[in-house]
Amino acid sequence: MLAGMMSTIEITQSMGDEDLAHAIAIRRRVFIGEQGVTEDEEIDGLDGQSRHYLAWLGDEAVATARVRILDGSQAKIERMAVLVPHRRRGVGAKLMARMIDDARALGMASATLSAQCQAEDFYRNLGFTPEGEVFMDSRIPHIRMVQML
Repeated sequence: MLAGMMSTIEITQSMGDEDLAHAIAIRRRVFIGEQGVTEDEEIDGLDGQSRHYLAWLGDEAVATARVRILDGSQAKIERMAVLVPHRRRGVGAKLMARMIDDARALGMASATLSAQCQAEDFYRNLGFTPEGEVFMDSRIPHIRMVQML
């Protein structure tokens, strides 16, 4: 079942307002609805500076993340969110693989992210290394993680 499902997941880089609306809807469900992040914290004004990605299962967007390029050499992965029914099925890993591949193709030296501590092992398994101390963001413990590309 898992292998069959994964073959139907398609990762796309978002194009246009409709795709951005799907991404924000997923983020609202996960970060605001589930985790209690405020609207002002979640909708931070950086979406216009970001590349947005969506994971699709058929015609349903089930996961999203965005990437901002910092200082011309670092891809910052942010706002990674997978809808509840699609977690622990490889969707997030497939989404991350696409973003990392794209960052490499752009010539980025590294990818960084601020991982919620409860997801640290997920990112470690994808090749990220924790860096620095745990910090709070929107009342949720996070750790900065880096992967050299």
